[in-house]
Amino acid sequence: MIKVQDVAFVRFAAPDFDAMERFLADFGLEAERHADGKIYARGTDPVAYIHVTEPGEAGFRGVAFEAASAADLAAAALLPGASAVEPLPGPAGGERVRFTDPDGFSVEIVHGRAAVEARPVEASLVNRGSSALRHGTLHRPARGPATVKRLGHVVLRVSDFAASAEWYQSRFGFLVTDEVPIPDTDRILTSFMRCDRGEEYTDHHTLLCVGVGEPGFDHAAFEVEDIDAVMAGHDHLVAAGYEHHAGVGRHVLGSQIFDYWRDPWGHVVEHYTDGDLVNASHKTERHDPVTALGTQWGKFV
Repeated sequence: MIKVQDVAFVRFAAPDFDAMERFLADFGLEAERHADGKIYARGTDPVAYIHVTEPGEAGFRGVAFEAASAADLAAAALLPGASAVEPLPGPAGGERVRFTDPDGFSVEIVHGRAAVEARPVEASLVNRGSSALRHGTLHRPARGPATVKRLGHVVLRVSDFAASAEWYQSRFGFLVTDEVPIPDTDRILTSFMRCDRGEEYTDHHTLLCVGVGEPGFDHAAFEVEDIDAVMAGHDHLVAAGYEHHAGVGRHVLGSQIFDYWRDPWGHVVEHYTDGDLVNASHKTERHDPVTALGTQWGKFV
């Protein structure tokens, strides 16, 4: 087993690159066509890309996770079902090990991509009722797309939750933050899984496998700076005519303020901000499905 450090990127295919580039820009990513014939899109964090589009019939093509070191990547290549370590195609170099999970999803473990310069992010000073931070400074958030910082988590629908959870946890060291049982059974519907980074705090969840319905891609979540970015992005995507999926609201599990949209081919992508952070000492909690799908405010379903 290795311990992955974060989600790295998601892969999709699209038959119309112009439409995908427009959507990525409106969603708040910076996209560029590369010499290998794919679109690579980045956020403001110093990571070369977090969303990849290849030409072809529209669909989800896989997810990648970041290894902590070259040694961990080499160790990943010794796990059951692993490829050899091989060059990672794309503009930032690096290497990868490829896997196929129990439902046939492509999973890559990557390391060594060259860092890029971080982009500036507009952040607001929020005057709270009990603590005012702005004195003499007027608050005028910019209109336009939400500026995406990073990819935060990915959710997959799977045919057998127990098999998928064991596969990901035993290979890549995921820890369970929250789990949701199927009512009146001993079986688990889903677990909110996070990376094991020891005492370092990390996202409440990086991966969910949901054992309901047909196997497939559920959604990918991209972090933005604050609620102003969420709401500006919402207004911009409404004006651009894209299909809204759910939100704006605040989740119970993970606590993120969320807003879900669909790309031109129906894939769900999320803007979120203000999520919970936990470390390896956090104990797993169990919640009923109503709580898991509920909100602290706003609407999810």
